[in-house]
Amino acid sequence: MRTLDATAKGVYLITVTPFTDAGALDLPSTDRMVDFCLEAGVTGLTVLGIMGEATKLTAEESRTYVKQVLARVTGRVPVVVGASAAGFAPMKELTQSVMDLGASGVMVAPPPTVKTDDQIVSYFDMVSETLGPDVPWVLQDHPVSTGVQMSASVILRIIKNSPTCVMLKHEDCPGLAKMSAYRAASDKGDARRISILTGNGGGLFLPEELSRGADGAMTGFAYPEMMVDVVRAHAAGDVERAHDLFDAYLPLSRYEQQAGIGLAVRKHLLAQRGVIASAAIRKPGPKLSSADLADLDRLVKRQTRRLAEIGLAK
Repeated sequence: MRTLDATAKGVYLITVTPFTDAGALDLPSTDRMVDFCLEAGVTGLTVLGIMGEATKLTAEESRTYVKQVLARVTGRVPVVVGASAAGFAPMKELTQSVMDLGASGVMVAPPPTVKTDDQIVSYFDMVSETLGPDVPWVLQDHPVSTGVQMSASVILRIIKNSPTCVMLKHEDCPGLAKMSAYRAASDKGDARRISILTGNGGGLFLPEELSRGADGAMTGFAYPEMMVDVVRAHAAGDVERAHDLFDAYLPLSRYEQQAGIGLAVRKHLLAQRGVIASAAIRKPGPKLSSADLADLDRLVKRQTRRLAEIGLAK
């Protein structure tokens, strides 16, 4: 097992959960998806996230899926598992189960029931206590889905209180000022430095967030090679190339981030690329219209042409 720590960087891809047309877990597609991600050069994988339809899985399906992913990864990259739950008992049960299977850490978001700063900090104090001293965990800041607004000062309090919190999944939008505040605090020695991976859908602000101090990305996109190449170029000091790569994929990335149909778009593109056998979303879920599919065909063709025109085609 490769344990997660505060030096983590690169691209931790948020994976989809493949289903058959009938809605069952598709384990052969899961294997192909893992291979695809590793071939794209990702640094790690994150499973059972919001875009992984985690809330639609039974507890047994969650363990089966994680076990399949870990068996295919065979320790080559760290795997983080979403462990957010309505109560601490199921959070602890799932965490213990996946860590025993070989996961590298877990990710927890705040529940919508916590509203004040003190309530948020107290909740994550209990998270740290529940998970125990040997489980590294990721703090997920995603107010769009949780409805919980965590200021930079609150996040710094959580990090100070919880030594096992080793990473922030930063997906507040707009959030560049918060990113700068975190890094300024750690640079001055006022806070412990942890890994910060940007989670804004498809890396919509990835180049700017890297310049503000992000260590990489933890999000999903049907073309993970874009995020891998952007992070590599930026780390090598070639910021202009990082922006050129990002710009070439931006129209398709933007389309994939539409509220409501975004996951359907991502799964359609992954199926089109031969990664998963079916684009099925477990009910309840959206379906793409014929107009949506026409848009995607056009955008994929334009993206291929754009990469060739600027000399970035592989």
